[in-house]
Amino acid sequence: MKQVLIVGSGGREHALAWKLRQCPQVGRIYVAPGNGGTSTIAENVSIAETDLDDLVRLVRERHIDLTVVGPEVPLQLGLADRLSAEHFRVFGPSAAAARLETSKVFAKDFMARHGIPTAPYRTLSNGRVSSATLSVEAQACVEELGLPVAVKADGLAAGKGVVLCHTLPEVKAALMAALLEDRFGPAGHSVVVEAGLTGEEVSVLAFSDTNRAIPLVVAQDHKAVFDADRGPNTGGMGSYAPVPFVDTTAVSQIVQTVLQPAVEGMSAEGCPFQGILYAGLMLTAEGPQVLEFNARFGDPETQAILPLLQSDLFEVLEACTTNALGNTPVEWLPGACVCVVCASQGYPGPYRKGLAITGLDQAAEQDGVIIFHAGTSRTNGTVVTNGGRVLGVTGRAANLPSAIEKAYRAVSSIDFEGMHYRTDIGAKALRSSEQAGGLPS
Repeated sequence: MKQVLIVGSGGREHALAWKLRQCPQVGRIYVAPGNGGTSTIAENVSIAETDLDDLVRLVRERHIDLTVVGPEVPLQLGLADRLSAEHFRVFGPSAAAARLETSKVFAKDFMARHGIPTAPYRTLSNGRVSSATLSVEAQACVEELGLPVAVKADGLAAGKGVVLCHTLPEVKAALMAALLEDRFGPAGHSVVVEAGLTGEEVSVLAFSDTNRAIPLVVAQDHKAVFDADRGPNTGGMGSYAPVPFVDTTAVSQIVQTVLQPAVEGMSAEGCPFQGILYAGLMLTAEGPQVLEFNARFGDPETQAILPLLQSDLFEVLEACTTNALGNTPVEWLPGACVCVVCASQGYPGPYRKGLAITGLDQAAEQDGVIIFHAGTSRTNGTVVTNGGRVLGVTGRAANLPSAIEKAYRAVSSIDFEGMHYRTDIGAKALRSSEQAGGLPS
């Protein structure tokens, strides 16, 4: 039996553990550090996702057959490099390949080099911009790119490094915050200023074995904290899959113009990409345009995608690590999945922890419902809140309307003080179906 380590503590990691638990050849599953949900189906190990020394030691001592890296920070720190150097099998890219996510400047320049469609942009650094030149640089960006523009911190900024600007003063303020006021620390010492795009945003993830990109079911994330995409951006307030307005022809186009060129380009530049390549896309009138690349499973997209995977997840992940993805089937179940995030009051700002959660068993007993824990822990047998995004309540059904109904019915059974969630996850898909002539059957 295979021993698996999952690195991370969120809903994504719970979903990975849940799916891997269904694989016949998987024995022990460890999650470091895990959460209150992973502890019921795997063994949580109290090692931080950034503690590379102890993670490598764990892999060595427990004879781990496959390590699956969930979050982006361990990839940036080089966990995959450390494990590969000791000949341990790891699903996830090297630090150099993960720059597609960890450096916006690298990613935009890479796309320009390889003809991957993305918005026009300029890059600026704090070494080039001063208080005396900031207004001139901001004006030049607006004149070249128009309005609106997105000002994006180069490095990882916990999902808070993107500012959409509709006026010149807003552009100046965003540049000032990142480059001169150190709002994002070193992550903001360089920025990308990118022309605004119009369209629907979708998430297209692909398995990669360094040679090919095999797409997963397309999902749509909901980043804003409130209904109708109002309020500040979060790590994601919910998602659904598949996306009805992205058909097989569109997916093929995305593979041919975005995903496969990215995989081939990384290999050509000496940074072969193995793991999950995640393209955040804007579907514009001119075709799909890349907003960002991520180098790992999305959260909460994973909670809506993995319940639809028919193939053995362990076999697929292992194939990625052995350049054998072309010989491994990646097949999907029919139907739809909807994940609704239950968040703490105040998120994405300050929030309380340690609040008792009720109704979890009642919700999980409902047909077609899976409860993925994110920010939870267990105290004296009671599940309590331990993060901003607390739960991912997922409904799976034959069609999207039924999946939405199942997810929200389960949410109505759950409660903790100040619990907040969006009530419109999947609404865009329903509207697109109505405009196309009817809801999916």
